[in-house]
Amino acid sequence: MKKFNIRKVLDGLTAASSSSASAQSGSKENDAIPESLQSEHFQLCKTVRHGFPHQPSSMAFDPVQKILAIGTQSGALRLFGRAGVECYCQHESGAAVIQLQFLVNEGALVSALTDDSIHLWNLRQKQPAILHTLKFSKERITFCHLPFQSKWLYVGTERGNIYIVNVESFTLSGYVIMWNKAIELSTKTHPGPVVHISDNPMDEGKLLIGYECGIVVLWDLKCKKADCRYNYDEAIHSVAWHHEGKQFICSHSDGTLTTWNVRAPAKPVQTITPHGKQSKDGKKPEPCKPILKVEYKTTRAGDPFMVLSGGLSYDTLGRRSCLTVMHGKSTTVLEMDYPIVDFLTLCETPYPNDFQEPYAVVVLLEKDLVVIDLGQIGYPIFENPYPLSIHESPVTCCEYFADCPAELIPALYSVGCRQKRQGCSKKEWPISGGNWGQGTHSYPEILVTGHADGSVKFWDASVLMLQVLYKLKTAKVFERARGKEEKPSTDIVDEDPFAIQTLSWCPESRIFCVAGVSAHVIIYRFSKQEVTTEVIQLLEVRLQCELNDVGFPDGAVEQTPTLPTPGTTSSSPQESEPTPPTSTGSNSSDGPRDNVPCLKVRSAPLNQSPGYQVELVVQLLWVSGEPPQPITSLAVNSAYGLVVFGNSNGLAVVDYLQKTLLLHMGTLELYSPTEPYLRQPRSPRKTQPSGAVCETNEGTNTTEERCKSPTSVKSKSRRFSKTVANDFAKMSRKISSPTTEHKPDMGEIVLRQCFHKQSGSVKVARKPGTAPMLDVQRSQSCGSFNTNNAFARSRSSSVTSIDRESREAISSFQLCDSFPRKTDPASAPGPSLWVGTSQGAVLAVSLSMPPDGDQRLQEHVGVSPCGTLVRLKGGVLTMAFLDTSGVLIPRPCELWFEPNATDQDRERPKRRPPASPPAYSEGQYAVVCSEKQAKVVSLPSHSCVHKHNITEASFVLRAEVVQLAGGLCIVCFCANGHIIALSLPSLRPLLDVNYLPLTDMRIARTFCFSNLGQALYMNSSMEIQRITYIQETCDNLQEMLSELFTPVETPEAPNRGFFKGLFGGGAQSLDREDLFGETTAGKASSSLAQHIPGPGGMEGMKGAASGVVGDLARARIALDERGQKLGELEERTAAMMASADSFSKHAHGIMLKYKDKKWYQL
Repeated sequence: MKKFNIRKVLDGLTAASSSSASAQSGSKENDAIPESLQSEHFQLCKTVRHGFPHQPSSMAFDPVQKILAIGTQSGALRLFGRAGVECYCQHESGAAVIQLQFLVNEGALVSALTDDSIHLWNLRQKQPAILHTLKFSKERITFCHLPFQSKWLYVGTERGNIYIVNVESFTLSGYVIMWNKAIELSTKTHPGPVVHISDNPMDEGKLLIGYECGIVVLWDLKCKKADCRYNYDEAIHSVAWHHEGKQFICSHSDGTLTTWNVRAPAKPVQTITPHGKQSKDGKKPEPCKPILKVEYKTTRAGDPFMVLSGGLSYDTLGRRSCLTVMHGKSTTVLEMDYPIVDFLTLCETPYPNDFQEPYAVVVLLEKDLVVIDLGQIGYPIFENPYPLSIHESPVTCCEYFADCPAELIPALYSVGCRQKRQGCSKKEWPISGGNWGQGTHSYPEILVTGHADGSVKFWDASVLMLQVLYKLKTAKVFERARGKEEKPSTDIVDEDPFAIQTLSWCPESRIFCVAGVSAHVIIYRFSKQEVTTEVIQLLEVRLQCELNDVGFPDGAVEQTPTLPTPGTTSSSPQESEPTPPTSTGSNSSDGPRDNVPCLKVRSAPLNQSPGYQVELVVQLLWVSGEPPQPITSLAVNSAYGLVVFGNSNGLAVVDYLQKTLLLHMGTLELYSPTEPYLRQPRSPRKTQPSGAVCETNEGTNTTEERCKSPTSVKSKSRRFSKTVANDFAKMSRKISSPTTEHKPDMGEIVLRQCFHKQSGSVKVARKPGTAPMLDVQRSQSCGSFNTNNAFARSRSSSVTSIDRESREAISSFQLCDSFPRKTDPASAPGPSLWVGTSQGAVLAVSLSMPPDGDQRLQEHVGVSPCGTLVRLKGGVLTMAFLDTSGVLIPRPCELWFEPNATDQDRERPKRRPPASPPAYSEGQYAVVCSEKQAKVVSLPSHSCVHKHNITEASFVLRAEVVQLAGGLCIVCFCANGHIIALSLPSLRPLLDVNYLPLTDMRIARTFCFSNLGQALYMNSSMEIQRITYIQETCDNLQEMLSELFTPVETPEAPNRGFFKGLFGGGAQSLDREDLFGETTAGKASSSLAQHIPGPGGMEGMKGAASGVVGDLARARIALDERGQKLGELEERTAAMMASADSFSKHAHGIMLKYKDKKWYQL
């Protein structure tokens, strides 16, 4: 009987309703394009999390498995092994983790939370799960201690009591240490919470209990009474044992360390203040800050190590947190970049009753993880292999590239390895546990992150790992202010003037572009050779949208543009730029700022190391006291040699090969005056003439309005955009209100566009007696101009908010070979630029490219706007093109070549050949996705084939056309948390999952999709969460994830020696089962704590595990454990036989010695 699938029925109904809205001709065309993607191919799940744990609170280390665990204030657990081995877990309650305890070499972890719950995690599976939970109901948990190779967990509470938990069954024992029995009867005050619990390294029957008030109690577990009590006036923060069990050290709140003999409780043997100033009269040193933690580790061959945090003098208020290492007579203070949360000393042996032999210290900071090498002079740090430096500077944008060229990652690594920190320890990373997963996909993945300090980082994100490859510092291009008095001349941003706002990358040619918040664009080329750039190429652009008044005065005649005469027009592209240089700009206090960039480009020679090197810098200028608008969209195409960028004023097209500006114009100028899509500027007054270039005053715009999302259309979108503005407040622009009207300079070309449909190109009208009519396709006529009008409205502060909303920002670009005009289907596609706006319009610009070679560097690129092609609801987010068979048309690009090679070795590369035959010469499909809709348009007829309304109540934040193994689809992330996938070209719904409600603007800013079903976003300021929406990846996720637990033999216990074993001088063991078991201690009160079975029990784990690989792994682990136990039993048997033989020999010798002697001779 065939299985009934309700999902397929729903998909069919949805597809039917979606196709009914399509054109009749589209259904015929779609019949010839089969679609292989179905809804059962999609499933959403999280894969891995990278980065530093957000708000860490505790730490633990397994010395045998070499695994590090970190707990956070949000209830998260991060586990780290060797490089590439990491795991993320989450407590459902979200309470902060106050302490972690490993069951050493058992593949289990105990976590204690602030909600008074204790959890047992099973780490023997790739996705750890909770086996048991114990929830205390009457007392607050303050401290936990789990002795090595013990199944009994000591739990201290705020009331001063200590409870004992069986870790195997997670039940409470009837054995309880009450606070009133531990302290002296004469004590009248409560000792406070339990701050420390530990057993004597040489006697497991003696438990050391530290109370906050300063009382330490040595409790005899067998006799159930206090052996000794140690009193000190200052509060206790931590306690550490000497491995022989005869002394212990306490750290106190006044910055002192007290050393106590176990048998001398009257007073401490030694009291020192490591950072206290010794007074001359011999009195007690001045009190210092509390010593929060101290550890005392011994060595066989030298002096012991004493490591402590805190304890600095109070006169060092401005000093950062420090870690102090005391070794013999030397005291080393290591200053940290962030406050210390916790630290652990890593030792060679897990046994507390042996010489520890410390070799490293793991220091957990608020925003970093540092491992210090104790075996080298100067205590250098280990080079951290984890991707924990994502937050080194706040991430402002990111892009995710899958299936990159295979040689790209080695190339980035080769130049990035030279940037590694110097002076690190040469030893291997000490946290080396776990094994890598067996990934089924091996395609290269690269993550690119832009940061607030202007840096860009390239990461290798292949096979669910993350490793930094290369770091690019864009701020080197600009001059830096040396002091407060040298503040940048354009206070457009309060902080982070070099912050990256958006980026564009061509992996094949390795051309890289970034746009910053200071309205600058930098184009980089990749080179393996070091060069020194004497002068950085700079291009300055005046990009200002000016909205005309709502009407013309009576008798006014529309002005025609003034163009330069042929004699004044330079033949050189560089000289044809009429933009005044920065030096001529007005930046005085008595006039509006004009022709001034936001940042000053470096004037001194720039030494550029191998990697990405500056090719060209483009800066937008201040215009009449108004700062340039933020760049909202950026695109680069290496085959055309063009970079395009846009903002709320318009767009600019730059030829980075010739270092010229081809075109910059307002968004409204891209429209044709006769087309129905032309949007009139909104005003409460009478309507403005069609096609007029308008001017508006934005001098009174608030910071929030200037940061407003350019893709906001409806009221809900505007409200969301204001939330975006609050998140970008640090990068928002301060705007001064100009009071004077702009007067163009003498050298400025003032144009006014009038569109005429002649041969598909745009012509510029002229005055009588001026130069002949010039085509806008030539760079001389459209090189650098500013739109203005003699009858412009007064630039006063009375501009309404309705006028401000009339601006139409550029939201997306696409450079490709396509059909920008409605032409004969027999014609071939040509180079074109497709522009998407915040009002849902898709405009086209035709490009006329010169032939490759020397002609490309000498002749100019023709530019011809073609008007509107399609209109959608909401701002346009992404565009792509398919051929007639439904295959994605790749963007044309060049292959990489060495730009600094000699003329003999240099060989100009050709364009990358298409992956498939050019079937798109007969026609194409343009796929456009906006905040509300998705449309598929047939080219060159420009008819809408399919249309789908993605969301009504919300709007799309990020959308991409992605290539999957089975075909193409559009994936969208909406503001309401839904992730939606639509098939192509029919726009049939494939996936709609309510995944993540938008609670943080960081998610909206960093969410990005890539090919082959991968996506990621920053869920906090320090962490990146990766997800997949493909069923195949979800099914293989268990094999792809790294393995935390690996079978490792526990080191041998220290040899006690013959005499210690004979006379009882070694460690004393304790039968805790007999002492704490139900038979002896009885049952605990059921009202104290509630036992909750976890979902990660053995039954659940067996049900979750599937496949032959899982069965084989479990069998291998079982065999390894059985062999390990048999080996231990055999060793113990041999040791017992050797001991018995030795005892027999000694007894026989004593018998022979006294055999013939009389009793009185003894």
